[in-house]
Amino acid sequence: MDFQLSEEQTLLADSVESWLQDKYDFDRWRKLVKTDLGYTEENWKTMAELGWLGISLPEDAGGLGGSAVDTMLLAERFGRHMVAEPYFSTVILGAGLIQAAGDAGQKAEWLPAIGEGKAKWAFAHAEHGSRFALNEVRTKAVKSSDGWTLSGKKIVVWDAPSADRLIVLARSAGGDTDEKGLGLFVVDASSASGGAGVARHDYRTVDNRRASDIQFDHAPVLAVLGDPANAMPAVEAVVDQAIAFMASEAVGAMAALHETTLAYAKTRKQFGRAIGEFQVIQHRLVDMMMQVESARSLALLASLKAAAEPKERAKAAAAAKVQLGRSGRFVGQQAVQVHGGMGMTDELNVGHYMKRLMMLDTTFGNADHHQRRFAALSD
Repeated sequence: MDFQLSEEQTLLADSVESWLQDKYDFDRWRKLVKTDLGYTEENWKTMAELGWLGISLPEDAGGLGGSAVDTMLLAERFGRHMVAEPYFSTVILGAGLIQAAGDAGQKAEWLPAIGEGKAKWAFAHAEHGSRFALNEVRTKAVKSSDGWTLSGKKIVVWDAPSADRLIVLARSAGGDTDEKGLGLFVVDASSASGGAGVARHDYRTVDNRRASDIQFDHAPVLAVLGDPANAMPAVEAVVDQAIAFMASEAVGAMAALHETTLAYAKTRKQFGRAIGEFQVIQHRLVDMMMQVESARSLALLASLKAAAEPKERAKAAAAAKVQLGRSGRFVGQQAVQVHGGMGMTDELNVGHYMKRLMMLDTTFGNADHHQRRFAALSD
């Protein structure tokens, strides 16, 4: 397949890379991820002003109406610089679910605010024991004369500490593992600081991101996105789009690791010679590059198929996720091996990239999970 970026896409990629090189170097990243917020509101505001938050939003909501390939360009560069702002949670998952399941009024109210950087969202889906099964949900949604309420617990809710709204996948009917009976319920995240039936436990993940475990106790629901008993088609579509984004982010991280390791091999000397002159190191570097390009190809395919029919979209996403996990592990391990013990120190970016790749591998299912998924889809 001959794939070429358009002139506008090339300009977008170049402008994103230029801004990140100027404003998001490793030393600044180390400082900002150690703050309570984990990123800066100034960067978030700038991303809105540059139009990055609205790339995938429809034009009638103030967005640019871009495709998954456009967000892929951002993702790869975000991965290269380990961007910590909640773009994935708010734009890819939050806005994605609103577009996929929300009604016209909800889209008109919430999407422009996301594009303008005035609202942040988080998606609460995972639970204890659910592993990677999206349909294994025990959090209950109960309807009464006063409206819907939620009870249950969600874990590892990415970027929940700074979110304004939560989209919660909860069960309104059926058994714990049924695909039917699931809905998407919007909850006021600010109530997590106290009252309104929401209690939040915040923590820092291994890759220096922020996440929360959230307990709901008859928490009032602000709104329901779509059918409260048939949310899975929308969830699966948005998660596959999210996987395409993550795969491209991983490509950016792997490419940065390869470049860093190549530069190190040219300067680190042993026995009076740069280690890059030894054939065994050259082979490792070539193998790393091949893994990066393999992951890039499947990440691109997942982005191109993000709007395809469900089975075709799902197969492309599963394949990209398998390659993300396999390639990410290989590239990360080789980078650490070439750098030696210092590769896992806080002062070098190598270990941080590897930790990010590990988290990308496990989010929404690891390589083994998606290999089984791909096999099932191919039957």
